[in-house]
Amino acid sequence: MSDTDATDGPSGPLDGLRVVDFSGMVSGGYATMLLADFGADVICVEHPDSPDPIRDWPPDEGGTSLWWKSLARNKRCVTADLSTDEGQALALELVADADAVVENFRPGTLEGWNLGPERLQSANEELIVVRISGYGQTGPKAEDPGFGTAAEAMSGFAHVNGYPDREPLLPPISLADMVAGQTAVQGLLMALFERDVTGSGEGQVIDVSLLESLFRMFPGEVEKYDKQGKVSERLGNHHANAAPRNVYETTDGYVALSASAQSIFENLAEIVGHPELVDDPRFADNAARVDHADELDEYIAPWIAQRSTEEAIAELRAGDAVVAPIYDVSDIVADDHYRARDAIVEVEDDEIGPTRTANTHPKFSRTPGSVDHLGPRHGEHNREVYLDELGLAESTLADLRDDGVV
Repeated sequence: MSDTDATDGPSGPLDGLRVVDFSGMVSGGYATMLLADFGADVICVEHPDSPDPIRDWPPDEGGTSLWWKSLARNKRCVTADLSTDEGQALALELVADADAVVENFRPGTLEGWNLGPERLQSANEELIVVRISGYGQTGPKAEDPGFGTAAEAMSGFAHVNGYPDREPLLPPISLADMVAGQTAVQGLLMALFERDVTGSGEGQVIDVSLLESLFRMFPGEVEKYDKQGKVSERLGNHHANAAPRNVYETTDGYVALSASAQSIFENLAEIVGHPELVDDPRFADNAARVDHADELDEYIAPWIAQRSTEEAIAELRAGDAVVAPIYDVSDIVADDHYRARDAIVEVEDDEIGPTRTANTHPKFSRTPGSVDHLGPRHGEHNREVYLDELGLAESTLADLRDDGVV
């Protein structure tokens, strides 16, 4: 844990950027969290009676979701029922002075509320509208339910993930959502560059699909199939282009090892007591080792199995092998490298108390990001945004509250 105050330091590189966040769940929430981490003013809009479902995701601390505390950090939260005329009017006022909108509803939802990109941009022609959905805004599957699980299945990820003698394996994290969130941030920053630097001064619509975001993590796959008719298969912890590369059991845990470079492999052969492997045609070069990876592991695994994790790592690193222990989160929190990098910071929170959270990343030398606060309460910033910034009268806000609009 860093002793650094998470609120110290200059404003982030996105200071001055305003983003209205109509999204819910993971993909949009993760995208806008990344923006807020680096100084963007993110105004998260939730339904007054149906908050973001992430607020109910376990684990919770005293009834408050820790997922929400993480994904909604650094954001401000207001409420508005976008299906009502009054809620739509509030939305248009919010976007009038914004740089971007992020939404991740099923395609057609915003249009059903009369808040499609054309109407939003009628209130602000410079507005960039980032639309995240399962399959994208077009195509025969566009309106199908599109959670990350479907994208992980159809992107090719599940097919190659896992062991060859087992079923395809889905990831234990919201992988497709988070990759799509990162893709959305990339797209938004590209659009901002085009609008503000090249000088068009116009907004545009960015169509991000969970499916294609994860599909794009597989360079060479389409080309391999197109030219050679080959389909990648599950390899467990092996790698199609590197050997040795695997997870090996020690006396007290596991290590991950990669030693595909020729000089490193030759050192490894000496370390594990089998210098003759260097002259074995099965292991003559990396390509040959990939073809005989299981056979090669028969020499490496027994040597590692006789040593503790610490001992194995020390000896293997002496030979310049890339080797590391398999960590869980308790190991991460205790690790001196994470600590030296300030990768975890402690933030005060008036709901759940002082809480450690992952720090912002990447690191900037002059305008670093920071974690100012964790996820806010439902509607916490209604008065601040609607009264102080939009200029609504107290009586108007009271009427909207009584009518269930906010």
